[in-house]
Amino acid sequence: MLRVWFKLILFVSVCRVSAQNYIVEDVKVQGNTKMKANFVRLISDTKKGKVLDSVVLKQDIIRLKRLPGVSHAYFQVFKSHDNRYNVFYNIEENFTINPQLNIYTTNADEFAFRAGLYEFNALGRNIAVGGFYQQDVFDSFGFNIRAPFLFNNAFGVALNYQDLTTQEPVFLPGGTADYKYNNTSFEILALYEFNFKHRIEAGVTFFNEDYTYLFGATANDIPQALNVDKLLYKLVYEYNAIDYYYQYAKGFRSVLNVQYVKANDLTLPDFTIWWNDFQYFSRIGTKGNWANRLRIGLATNANSPFAPFSVDNNLNVRGVGNTIDRGTGVVVLNTEYRHTLFDKKSIVIQSNAFIDAGSWRNPGGDFGDFSKNQNLRIYPGIGFRVTHKKIFNATFRVDYGYGITPNSTSGFVFGVGQYF
Repeated sequence: MLRVWFKLILFVSVCRVSAQNYIVEDVKVQGNTKMKANFVRLISDTKKGKVLDSVVLKQDIIRLKRLPGVSHAYFQVFKSHDNRYNVFYNIEENFTINPQLNIYTTNADEFAFRAGLYEFNALGRNIAVGGFYQQDVFDSFGFNIRAPFLFNNAFGVALNYQDLTTQEPVFLPGGTADYKYNNTSFEILALYEFNFKHRIEAGVTFFNEDYTYLFGATANDIPQALNVDKLLYKLVYEYNAIDYYYQYAKGFRSVLNVQYVKANDLTLPDFTIWWNDFQYFSRIGTKGNWANRLRIGLATNANSPFAPFSVDNNLNVRGVGNTIDRGTGVVVLNTEYRHTLFDKKSIVIQSNAFIDAGSWRNPGGDFGDFSKNQNLRIYPGIGFRVTHKKIFNATFRVDYGYGITPNSTSGFVFGVGQYF
């Protein structure tokens, strides 16, 4: 037995020595036109002079394929001299200046849209910058810049400004009231990537909320006008183990978002809100992709009509309508099967069958609310996708959701990019 263990230890030691004999002579980048080669080398863990490691090479490729500016990537290794090897990263770039469009309708004749224009690879360094205009009864706009590798291969920043105005339903005991809601905010975030799979965002948002009563039910204890400045502290933790191959994805991802909101009005209580998105993708044969998202969230359970979680076409349940309900807790499952019907050169066409289901906790309610029929929404549906493989996020989608729970609606949801 001792002889077996000795041979095993000797074998492992020899393998380590052998592995250390293979050294990276240089890291070269090919196929890139806009993306800077020194940026690719910056974010890669494979470095000149380091030990050549196939596991690290594969991780570098997965990291590159997650970048907006890369549609596909692969590596090659060639011997230079002695025990030294050249590593070649071959890049197929995306076109990264593209429009964003989301349109939502229901059979209640609601219509809203958001249109924007973004550059996702500014300066060839994976910097996203752009803005949007939204029309949802009222006009809104916003600007964003995100530079995750601004200072080095781990640390960056994001800045966001928005002036968002919508007509929001507020659900009162005597009926529904409609308010004009304005949120003007400025956000600054620090971005840090610990390693290949783990990263965080942390920062603060300064914002103002303004509610103005329009029409509908009223209540003595509910103000018809409310204007308050607030401060929001945010922490986001992401675990990402998803691997992409053009329009296909496989693997698991989890994103936890925790926020603490403090108002300058002492009559308004501070509150905490958190939610976690769990995503799982699996390849089905050569043309299928099964995609899943589970969102679980809770907020401070104040008995207020201005609850933070909403039931909405564009957020969680396709076909349900634009903000039809609110709650202080949420459980939503989106599951869909995407099947490739056409895949030639740069164009992909996929069919899509989905089920969106969710339930909410009423403001001031308890966990039993999640099982109540009036809070449950189930919407199966179908749709299709048209994707350009060489343009980042260039997936035009159309989904039609049909409600099968009591008092349901149905409707189309149009958008750019996959729903999740």
